[in-house]
Amino acid sequence: MAITPRVKEILSWYESDNAGTRANLYRLLMSGTLAGTGKLVILPVDQGFEHGPARSFAPNPAGYDPEYHIQLALEAGCNAYAAPLGFIEAVAHRYAGQIPLILKVNNSDSLSKLGGGPVSAVTSSVREAVRLGCAAVGFTIYPGSDARNSQLEALRALTEEAKAAGLVVVTWSYPRGSGVSKEGETAVDIAAYAAQIAAQMGSHVIKVKPPKELVEHPEAKKVYEKQQIPIKTLPERVRHVVQSAFNGKRIVIFSGGEAKGTEEVLAEVKGIAEGGAFGSIMGRNAFQRPKAEALKLLAEVMKIHAA
Repeated sequence: MAITPRVKEILSWYESDNAGTRANLYRLLMSGTLAGTGKLVILPVDQGFEHGPARSFAPNPAGYDPEYHIQLALEAGCNAYAAPLGFIEAVAHRYAGQIPLILKVNNSDSLSKLGGGPVSAVTSSVREAVRLGCAAVGFTIYPGSDARNSQLEALRALTEEAKAAGLVVVTWSYPRGSGVSKEGETAVDIAAYAAQIAAQMGSHVIKVKPPKELVEHPEAKKVYEKQQIPIKTLPERVRHVVQSAFNGKRIVIFSGGEAKGTEEVLAEVKGIAEGGAFGSIMGRNAFQRPKAEALKLLAEVMKIHAA
């Protein structure tokens, strides 16, 4: 399939990157059902590490098998499949080149809460991503955490190494910690700030949560009110978050969050798409369903983003 004008436009925003990185970004944008549209639907399966096996896979026991997830991503026509080292190692040899892989290089578990704020451990590397034929590396930061400085420094080092190796950098930017309230983690000003931070760190693709109609910080609230920034509807809030990532010149995708009903998922995706998002990254809402149901849901999600 020849490169489309939309993909060519998106690649033009990353002119400082080398040919290897741009080629891998092309792979992400030109793979799967949405190839060429400039939109992405990615299947991430890091929940086994993050939340534990039973919480993640017991609702659909087929998910205990790493191969189940990459097959689901392939059959659904996802642009890419993202997972930690173990899951990627278990399937990379058999599915080499069939779907772009994103190696999640830092992770945390829910067995212990470290003092001082949330922080993830570096559990893999750029070298491993290259060895396994990955197109990208994924990294989580927690703006608002007391440990944010060390996280940003780790992301800086990873980004430098990944770009030198020709890989794409995908950043999960999830505000969490003493700097924000629990409700404020998805406030529109906080989500927009999280997207801006990830963009400033040199990320190619930014993953954030859908923003809610709340402005967390008092100083930000004054500006939102004075400038009359529209945030009443989900499309308006998404549009603002995308704008906050270099006026839409960085790829911003939105997570599906905790498992919920089909109608609720699709209503949220419609709002995200109407706001000009570049796509969705959907894990539990897909792989915790029976396969036929998951395929149907992902097809609907892709249809919405392609419209």
